[in-house]
Amino acid sequence: MSNLKALAYKLRKDTVDIIMEGGGGHIGGDMSVMEVLVSLYLDRMNISPENQDDPDRDFFIMSKGHSVEAYYAVLCEKGFLDFDEVKSKFSKFGSQYIGHPNNKLPGMEMNSGSLGHGLPVSVGISLGNKMNGRKNRTYVVMGDGELAEGSVWEGFMSGSMYKLDNLCAIIDRNRLQISGSTEDVMAHEDLFQRVKSFGWHVISVDGNDLDALKAAFDEAEATKEKPTCIIANTTKGKGSAVMENKASWHHHVPTAEEYEQIMKDLDEHIKALS
Repeated sequence: MSNLKALAYKLRKDTVDIIMEGGGGHIGGDMSVMEVLVSLYLDRMNISPENQDDPDRDFFIMSKGHSVEAYYAVLCEKGFLDFDEVKSKFSKFGSQYIGHPNNKLPGMEMNSGSLGHGLPVSVGISLGNKMNGRKNRTYVVMGDGELAEGSVWEGFMSGSMYKLDNLCAIIDRNRLQISGSTEDVMAHEDLFQRVKSFGWHVISVDGNDLDALKAAFDEAEATKEKPTCIIANTTKGKGSAVMENKASWHHHVPTAEEYEQIMKDLDEHIKALS
């Protein structure tokens, strides 16, 4: 697991480089969600370039699609995409490497740009797989700002209605969105009890701790007769004091000086973990 912890910071560096080359990106949420993506793709899910069309594969939906740069970095590490190609073409005119997931690319199940759709779609995927007797699982990552969308709560209702124990939703709970604090824009607390009241098994963890995430995903797999929601408490801009817990870094391109400091800070994390 220590190798994955260091890898999460290396992939943060890749993510920053993608954003710098493309001239834009949702860097704050990219940094907060990285351990969740690393845990799922590199330690958990039955999904690879070799089985991406297998109906028995696990399914992943990136509902908070604006954090696509981190998603690109992880898919490159997994072998679905080529990092140099993504980096050179991201956000360029006519490129397929756009600022939100594009299901014409290998490894991406769903286009997600407008928020609130990922959980309802994941409910449909999970229900279909259960009806067909498949043993695979569906994972969906949402942002906490996304929870203001009503379709999310319709998804919570139907997920428990159909007892979708093959479904796991992860909320990237970094408490910041483009307009500021989630609790000022549209308060969610007590989020644990709110989701639980919809009939879900709920787990609250440090979402930047790979060991805690592994235990939470194990618990989710062992839970029967109801879906699981993992509230992943994270730090927006995780990895450098330049970015951490700053709403202004929801969408931001670092200056040359900021870039140098961010990379230095990320290298320090890698050195400490390697």
